[in-house]
Amino acid sequence: MPEREDEHLTPVTRLLEKRREMAEVEQALAAQKEEFQMKMESLQQRREELERKEEQLKESLLKFDRFLKENDSKRSRALKKAQEEKEMARLKDRDIEELNKEIAVLTVKKENTHKKVEKNAIFWQYLQKVTEKSEKFEEIREILGRFDTLISTQEQLLVRESENQERIENERLWLHQFIEEKNNKILQYNNELATLQSRLDNARSEAIRWESKWNHIQNTAAKKTLLLGQIKMVTLNLFQLVNKQSVQQEDIPIEDTAGQLKKVSGYVALT
Repeated sequence: MPEREDEHLTPVTRLLEKRREMAEVEQALAAQKEEFQMKMESLQQRREELERKEEQLKESLLKFDRFLKENDSKRSRALKKAQEEKEMARLKDRDIEELNKEIAVLTVKKENTHKKVEKNAIFWQYLQKVTEKSEKFEEIREILGRFDTLISTQEQLLVRESENQERIENERLWLHQFIEEKNNKILQYNNELATLQSRLDNARSEAIRWESKWNHIQNTAAKKTLLLGQIKMVTLNLFQLVNKQSVQQEDIPIEDTAGQLKKVSGYVALT
């Protein structure tokens, strides 16, 4: 086998060789790094260019959209303005028609007023004669003022009379309601009084019934008490007779009627 060339190299030479290889590798890595950096910068420039173009495109689209909206807005405003002008023209035509009608009505009123003035001219002349002869009024406007004052006073009196009539009507209505309420209360009290009177009559009837029962009980009790006294007296007499004739006499109290009857019944049974 042929010998390898690095077997004849010294350690120093080998170290130098390794350092040389490392320097070459580092140079290669630096070159690749620089190339990668240049590519990244190029990509960054392209990305920035694309972003700039995208922003320009967006701005162009926004401008175009604003342009369309402005055109639509202008068109809408123009249509609206035309519609408003058309409506205003229609309203003006209607106003003109209404004014013509009012003019016609006012013309008729003017003619009628003129006729009334001519017709009432005699009253004006009369008022002039009145001022000439009157010592209280020197001008026609004073007479008219006095007339207006009297008319106003009459209206005030009519209003006051209407208010008084309304107040009287309210008082009459209140009085009617008051009387109706009092009548209802009186009717209610009469109903309650009738109910109480009925209860009183029932209570009196019940009292008479119970009083009759009580009298009957008292009479019955008196009769039974008298009968009981007679029975006790007879029993006592029989007991005394039987006790005297018995061989063995017993001393039974007077009030012990049951014991006395027992003694008498015993004696009767023996005889």
